[in-house]
Amino acid sequence: MTYVYAVFAAILIYFSLRSLIGGFEYLRYFRRSLTAAPQEFTPFATIIAPCRGVDQGMQENLRALLTQDYPAYEVIFVVDDRNDAAVPMIKSAAVEFSNSRLVVAPRAVRSSQKVENLREAVKYASSGSKVFVFADSDARPSATWLSSLVAPLSDPNIGAATGYRWFVSPKPTLASELRSVWNASVASNLGPNTQSNFCWGGAMAVTRKTFEDLEIREKWDGTLSDDFAVTRVLNDAGMPIVFVPAALTASVEGCTFGEMLEFTTRQMKITRVYAAPLWILSFIGSGLFCSVMSAAILIAALYPRNGLLVWISLATLAIVSACSIGKAWLRLNAVRLALRDHRDEIDRQYWTQLTLWSLTPAIFLYNAAAALFSRRLRWRGTLYLLKSHRETVIIAD
Repeated sequence: MTYVYAVFAAILIYFSLRSLIGGFEYLRYFRRSLTAAPQEFTPFATIIAPCRGVDQGMQENLRALLTQDYPAYEVIFVVDDRNDAAVPMIKSAAVEFSNSRLVVAPRAVRSSQKVENLREAVKYASSGSKVFVFADSDARPSATWLSSLVAPLSDPNIGAATGYRWFVSPKPTLASELRSVWNASVASNLGPNTQSNFCWGGAMAVTRKTFEDLEIREKWDGTLSDDFAVTRVLNDAGMPIVFVPAALTASVEGCTFGEMLEFTTRQMKITRVYAAPLWILSFIGSGLFCSVMSAAILIAALYPRNGLLVWISLATLAIVSACSIGKAWLRLNAVRLALRDHRDEIDRQYWTQLTLWSLTPAIFLYNAAAALFSRRLRWRGTLYLLKSHRETVIIAD
């Protein structure tokens, strides 16, 4: 028993140390990227923002898109129903800002509604637009978000530039903080390695030439996930994806436990279909963490006379905890550099980010198991069945 536990504990400690080293690299990358001289590459850009329903803080989110510190750009808001609750808010913004318009997309038949919205909206981009930028209505970008996101595309060999989300809650609850910590572990998978990076649809920029040359609009047909689909297309084409720390985007909203589980499980079901190796790694990693750490606590409590086994379990608890806390601290300090407009909210997250890491592996394990048994998911009120990365079935809307 001692030998078996020691082997699995050693594996967990090894990966924990690697994760901590990754935390140092993450912070260095943020510091280097955020202090680098800005690139002067500002072609006319089209921001496309699909909307459905009214998100928390949506008025501020729309205003943030419309007030970017960027020479010339347009914003296309797209809905699938002219009577959508978001339409009056979008029209109100359009009155104040002349650089926006509203597009009504047809109801999706074989893709997710978000993908159908994007496929429709790109047809309305200005003929002079050189860059397509995709944003989410529940995200609140900084004033320099657009210029930061577009800048790497000055290199024609770059496939896409991407940011990522960071959840902050106006009124923190256990559920909202758990979601933020869960999401944080995904965010720190992005970094300097352009070959392993992935796109996030809430902050994603692609040159129009790349978009059209790779026929991304056509390849979106039948898909549910816009960003995973773009990632796959770019990987197949051998084009790198640049992660832009300055394009890290705050999602300012709270959630219930049910909403937290729905969100995290949906992400894992999508990952299973679009990036199965990542789903398998998550399944194995969360299972290893939960089993080894739980066993360590039980051994210390139930086998006090087995000196060697108890010392191994206590050492495992101490080393893994220290590495996890260190990784969370490094990651949060990196994020604090990027989200300057939300430093007060970030500072309030120190105690939750440095403690709730112990619970999120159990959530990942639940998410991965749920993805094993079902490919059904609900997203913005629509129930989908993911048959494959190119075949999506709409069950109920």
